[in-house]
Amino acid sequence: MTNDTEIAVLTAPPTLFTGGTIWTGRGDTDAVLIDGGVVAALGDRARQWGGAHHVDLDGGFLMPSFADGHAHPLYGGLEAVGPPVRRCGSVDEIVRAVQRYAADHPDEDWIVGASYDSSLAPEGLFDARWLDAAVPDRPVVLRAWDYHTVWCNSVALQRAGITAETPEPVLGEIPRRADGSPLGTLREWGATDLVMNAMPPRDEAVRVGALGTAADYYLARGVTWVQDAWVEPADVATYVAAARQGALRMRFNLALYADPRHFDAQVTRFAEQRALVEAAGSPLLTAQTVKFFADGVVENETGALLAPYCTGLHDHAGQRNWEGESLAEAARRVDELGLQIHIHAIGDAAVRQALDAIEYVAAQNGPRDRRPVIAHCQLVDRDDLDRFAALGVIPNMQPLWAQLDALMTVLTIPRLGADRADSQYPIRTLDASGAPLAFGSDWPVSSGAPLDGVAVAASRTTSDGDPPGGWTPHEILPVERALTAYTAAVAHQAFAENTWGIIEPGFSADMVWLDRDPRLTPPLELPSTSVVGTYLRGTLASPA
Repeated sequence: MTNDTEIAVLTAPPTLFTGGTIWTGRGDTDAVLIDGGVVAALGDRARQWGGAHHVDLDGGFLMPSFADGHAHPLYGGLEAVGPPVRRCGSVDEIVRAVQRYAADHPDEDWIVGASYDSSLAPEGLFDARWLDAAVPDRPVVLRAWDYHTVWCNSVALQRAGITAETPEPVLGEIPRRADGSPLGTLREWGATDLVMNAMPPRDEAVRVGALGTAADYYLARGVTWVQDAWVEPADVATYVAAARQGALRMRFNLALYADPRHFDAQVTRFAEQRALVEAAGSPLLTAQTVKFFADGVVENETGALLAPYCTGLHDHAGQRNWEGESLAEAARRVDELGLQIHIHAIGDAAVRQALDAIEYVAAQNGPRDRRPVIAHCQLVDRDDLDRFAALGVIPNMQPLWAQLDALMTVLTIPRLGADRADSQYPIRTLDASGAPLAFGSDWPVSSGAPLDGVAVAASRTTSDGDPPGGWTPHEILPVERALTAYTAAVAHQAFAENTWGIIEPGFSADMVWLDRDPRLTPPLELPSTSVVGTYLRGTLASPA
């Protein structure tokens, strides 16, 4: 099947870009010619081409388009459908937003939204009764920013059958009041699934529309490829429907979710799901990856640590989702299918377990070009730092998180302690070790704008410049290296390093036009850089 983008590429005349700085990803040039959706020539050879349409960069900066190596675009698009709570700065503000939304949508049986700031309540614990005051007669379910936590009202808890008698679920936690009744906050899949499974499915047209919203968001920020890092069977169907409707408009790779509670049944269907995607026939959609969660997150004390948390609330070291050797064996079975391994690992114990699993896979299945990914790598034990390069493991890191924002100072540092907190996000250390560092955003958990992440990678400060000189400044990454981590390095992660990720003859003309050179821009000013246009295979996909 040939989609509209491909037709436009086939019929578009050659296009010559000049009048600015063109960073190919390997060096600078002053001209690039695009023909048939691919880069045809650079520099003098490009200018000598006759009959090309000319684009004047007006002193701007043309570079390979960004790619997001770890995100959740369907969830991000769906945030626009529910109550607007992301920017709320207090519990009362969230409650008012939910109340207004409920009043404006009287026919919606369930009020579902995302994503609230967990630091707005002590210990990240939110009470169902606060939402009851806004909506007492319909279920309300809100996801937190981390997407590992849910806040419900009392009706939602009742619909899900969650009571004082409900036992603690496997791989989850139900915080309770003194009398044993559920508070209203649910942590991790074992608990959140109780309410998610009680919710009716969203209309498929809404879900396909959410992918369009996600594409709008990404293309406006210069992103043309994204790794959806958590895809369940219903999500595969949504992507396939969008592909058949020509509604994707950018490149997506799907990571099929591996649940330790159901893995034996899931693994038999992974090949079938990949075949469904391939049958859709879209050059914009692939499904070559499987996603594992080794642990949770530090903010709710489910990130798996080698030493216990410091808060004194619990004498524990977090939650390992895969017991014993089960992660290693599951990864081996996924690898046998020829699928890429992508493991969420936040705590140092989870990172070690993930590295051990990948080492086991290589020993059991023999050598091949695997490109396994460990996402986040918030804490990495010193003894494990060199194992990434040795095993060929891609640390896909979220540079925006490496700052002393409220999430860090209110929820994370008190749980880790100051010394351990200062070892978080060893971006420069891993890069210097020879590990194939790549970047992602985890949008909508945090901003999906790559330049927001590059700004923090290059400064280790908040948007206000705190602290002066940067937090853990030895981990600051030069801007150009950070740009590479968001372009060519993600192309390598995607097995596409010979297709896109640089501007060289023969490569897909996936490019972003910025109004200034980010390499010459102070890091704190990078988020204000304008995206003039984003090109997918040489076609303007999104002007800013």
